[in-house]
Amino acid sequence: MEVRDLQQRLAGLSFDTSDDSAGHFGHHTASAICAFQEKRGLRVDGVCGDQTWAAVVEAGYRLGDRLIYLRHPMLRGDDVASLQRRLGALGFDAGRVDGIFGPDTQAALTEFQRNTGQVVDGVCGPATIHGLERLGKSQDEREPVAVVREAEALRQAPRTLHAKHVALGGDGLHAVLSAAARTLAEAGAVVTLVQHPDQSEQAGEANACEADVYLGLFLVAGREECSSAYYAGHRYESEGGRRLAELVQAAVPAVLGVHDAGVRGMTLPVLKETRMPAVLCEVGPPERVVAGAAALASVLTQVLSDWAAQPCDDLEETGNL
Repeated sequence: MEVRDLQQRLAGLSFDTSDDSAGHFGHHTASAICAFQEKRGLRVDGVCGDQTWAAVVEAGYRLGDRLIYLRHPMLRGDDVASLQRRLGALGFDAGRVDGIFGPDTQAALTEFQRNTGQVVDGVCGPATIHGLERLGKSQDEREPVAVVREAEALRQAPRTLHAKHVALGGDGLHAVLSAAARTLAEAGAVVTLVQHPDQSEQAGEANACEADVYLGLFLVAGREECSSAYYAGHRYESEGGRRLAELVQAAVPAVLGVHDAGVRGMTLPVLKETRMPAVLCEVGPPERVVAGAAALASVLTQVLSDWAAQPCDDLEETGNL
């Protein structure tokens, strides 16, 4: 990454760095990065690390800039997110709007092509975009079908922890996570520990074991606080993730005696790349978390039990038991 390239890309996204000379990473460039990070649901630190740089590059793509199709590694960008939202608004389920062209997006695209008499090749090029635009741009404002289907799946799921598959993730908290795994297993849950240091790897492991929910616990050094994040991006949010994040945040700060730093929708890799409701809880200081391991394990089990009983805000009391 070159600073000049970064500044040009930020300017193209309407984040002004012009008060810094070209190629100089000064205060205004750092401020522009902070504003970009805030808008995109990233950690706000003014540093253009790997996650921020990837997000800057992805944000620069508009639908029609390139051919998009299924490949490995998967194509990512705002053009993919726009395609997912448009397909979803028309009733073709491309999965959550995450800007990642995966198998669900390919399946929705080919079904759209089939239904509109196009060549069915799974490639979004000029013909497909023309077909989408012929149906009107109002589709971009409608709720994608994935939102409805996620909510319906949560409503239909058994409202108990028994046989619920929980993926527990984290970094450097093996004792706490192991204690939580034991208490969850005693409550009847199936538990998989995913503790790879890379968040994308954790997401991949959670997807591979087909977990019903992911809960990650990560240490924050130097701060006595707790915050919880769920996936929200590209005008889409995980309803089940938000509900779980709110439950975690209502319980964990109190049991550890730390500041409640709130709930936020974010696009961190483990939230964006998991295919189930997911929450990342960051808590510190480490010594207090370790000392409260047993109490924390107990409260996390209760939180997940409460979430299983009511994974959406609008469930009726007489739901599926």
